[in-house]
Amino acid sequence: MPSLLEALEQKYGDPRSADSDSSPDDDSVGISVAIFVPCKSPRAAVPALLVLNDCDIATAGEREALVAKCSNVEELDLAKNKLDQWTEVFGILEHMPRLKFVNLSFNSLSKPIDVSLDKRWTELRNLVLNSTHVNWDSVQKILKHLPSLEELHLSLNDYNNVALHETSTDCDCQNKTDNDNNCEQLQKKHSVIRILHFTGNPVQNWREITKLGCAFPNLDTLVLAECPIKSLDINNEDPHNRNYESDPVRPESPHDFFNSLKVLNLNSTDLSSWDDVERLAKFPSLRCLRLQGCPLWEGNEYTEHERRQLLIARLPNVQTLNGGGIISADEREDAERAFIRYYMDKPESDRPERYFELVQKHGKLDPLVNVDLRPEKRVKITFTCGSNSEVRSVDIYRTVSDLKTRLEGFAGFPASKMRLFYVDQDLRDIQGPESMRFPLKQLFSYNIRSGDEIIIVCKQECKKRNHSESNISEKQERAMYNL
Repeated sequence: MPSLLEALEQKYGDPRSADSDSSPDDDSVGISVAIFVPCKSPRAAVPALLVLNDCDIATAGEREALVAKCSNVEELDLAKNKLDQWTEVFGILEHMPRLKFVNLSFNSLSKPIDVSLDKRWTELRNLVLNSTHVNWDSVQKILKHLPSLEELHLSLNDYNNVALHETSTDCDCQNKTDNDNNCEQLQKKHSVIRILHFTGNPVQNWREITKLGCAFPNLDTLVLAECPIKSLDINNEDPHNRNYESDPVRPESPHDFFNSLKVLNLNSTDLSSWDDVERLAKFPSLRCLRLQGCPLWEGNEYTEHERRQLLIARLPNVQTLNGGGIISADEREDAERAFIRYYMDKPESDRPERYFELVQKHGKLDPLVNVDLRPEKRVKITFTCGSNSEVRSVDIYRTVSDLKTRLEGFAGFPASKMRLFYVDQDLRDIQGPESMRFPLKQLFSYNIRSGDEIIIVCKQECKKRNHSESNISEKQERAMYNL
């Protein structure tokens, strides 16, 4: 497996080999012919952004050559290599004093750090250790040497608890009891770290998550997507859990130690209760929340719009929800009013505390009027045939042909000899009757309503009259048939 130096030479070239190629050949004889072909010379130093993903790198390489090549590197991506010894990792990093970003993801770095470090990387701002399975002791040792680190990635490391504290036998507590021989103290807090990615770790209890807030008190962004967190209730923990019993972090509420948190991602967690949403509302600085793919949304009880409204109404301080735009004042008011109406028909015991807060804000609301805008299914129509007239209830989804068949008894002649004319009661004096000439057309397409009229005329009678009075105008014909 190649070293970092060998991977660099393979990607950017070896200047030493270029020098040797340019030297003249002492054994050459005769006339030499030189052909000049432009080519890119090997680089003595690599660029500030160095990406060597999936190169099977396992070691650092020659120290002096690394110093010469990598002293100006600011961003280093070594994901998916074969690094498994921290001595080799630090052997690489110590020759890059200007580093601001390092990605070591998908290298197997589960072994403990067994080297003493005296170097501090004061420029390093972003460290990615996803799927490295680095243990908590190693994380603590690394953080001691990164005083300016702002963003830390610890996703996919199979953490089922958080262990960023240590046990000290040198106890300074005044109230030591006989049963408390050791005083457990928190490790020095890392107040510079603002962003923590913790996706895909099998942590289930929120009490463990509060330890992250305690270790990083100025966190403003926390990503917990795909962690099987069941509840934000810190009392919902197995009392037989040894980690729980020895926990030096004793929060009184879920938002303790998260006073600066502004962005929280809880997508694809196991949260299943509206009570947890109520707890999120008490995070004092929370402004951006992602909460999708949770058991809370399973089933068809809510539409997507209703879910959003119920969340907005419960979270008065959240400004951005599930990656959408900023929640406007109008959208928030609509959501709060919808929330009141949703719970006003529920038993009082089922109404959350937020309901009463919103009733004080908006007052008691009247139920929305249920307006059915669908067309009537049946209408009452006046049918006229000659001097006979009758009011019938008609299904508006019937076709003209079907209607004619049903009118044969009333008209006294078969449907094949029948002509129908529709008269709109509101437009009678403006446009007159409309011939219903298409047999497969449904009645609702005429915008037919109760009170309208349909006139029935026999085709044979029409033909006789047309034959004897062929010069009569259409207007006169309509008048003749009382149309």
